[in-house]
Amino acid sequence: MTDSDLMEDASEIVFYDHPDIPVYIKEDDLSEYPDMKALCHWHEDIEVIYITDGEMNYQINGRSILLKEQDCLVINSRQLHYGYSHFYHGCRFVCIRFHPKLLGANQMIYKNYVMPFIENQGIESLYFDKHLENQPVKELVRHILSLKSGREEAYELEVIGTLHQLWRILFRRCRSVIRQEITPDDSDIALQKRMVSYIYEHYRDTVILEEIAASANISRSKCCIIFKQYLQQSPIDFLNRYRLEMSRRLLENTEYNITQIAFSCGFNHLSYFSKIFLREFGCTPTEYRRQHLFCVADESKPRCSERL
Repeated sequence: MTDSDLMEDASEIVFYDHPDIPVYIKEDDLSEYPDMKALCHWHEDIEVIYITDGEMNYQINGRSILLKEQDCLVINSRQLHYGYSHFYHGCRFVCIRFHPKLLGANQMIYKNYVMPFIENQGIESLYFDKHLENQPVKELVRHILSLKSGREEAYELEVIGTLHQLWRILFRRCRSVIRQEITPDDSDIALQKRMVSYIYEHYRDTVILEEIAASANISRSKCCIIFKQYLQQSPIDFLNRYRLEMSRRLLENTEYNITQIAFSCGFNHLSYFSKIFLREFGCTPTEYRRQHLFCVADESKPRCSERL
């Protein structure tokens, strides 16, 4: 079972720690992700990444940031983003997601201090490195994780209070940008989201480059340029990567045979499916299913990879 999933518009459905409290807190390991890379996505939530060990590359709207140990990154709402391994180096990190409405119990506070932040396209993310002046942010993040780990009675109240403290620091850091006029969404980012959404909706079908470009009403060359800029791969490579991710889930969670899975995920040739699955995951679809079933059957063994 994954902790998050993707809607057809490529926005992420976040499954919170408690269904009635929109907060997700977890310490994670990048090695648990297929190919040590998450799928490109976005969501309404604010996301906080804190590196506890190792390094991670993080892409936000086509801009790459190398996060090192003790670095912290805050990603604003509705930003196109994903993380992946830096030269396949290991990385442990804390991930905190929370919906902005958590800060909206008071209308005045939400209107004056939350909405101007999340609606401002000039604030994609905030990066906090090892400098001493950034320690308060990291101390708050570590405190939130310790509250979740301890799970003392009513710990959620202190988590929410700590998030308000964190938000005050973020707001004050961005005061000069927040005072500027809110700008519309960058056109190329909007086009990228539309094309990603088209792929997520039609991956089961026969999809060609012209159709991906047409979903954003642009030329094939412009389509390829945008994918290269924001996702560092071609549209067809991105399509196949998503098809492989969907096939992996079917191998784990259904009894469909390999041929059925290949065709249901848009692959017209079983041999091609097996070839690129092996290249992506280091094993054949049959071997992957056998490994997954083994892991499920014996809980004392290390768990198989999941995309979180």
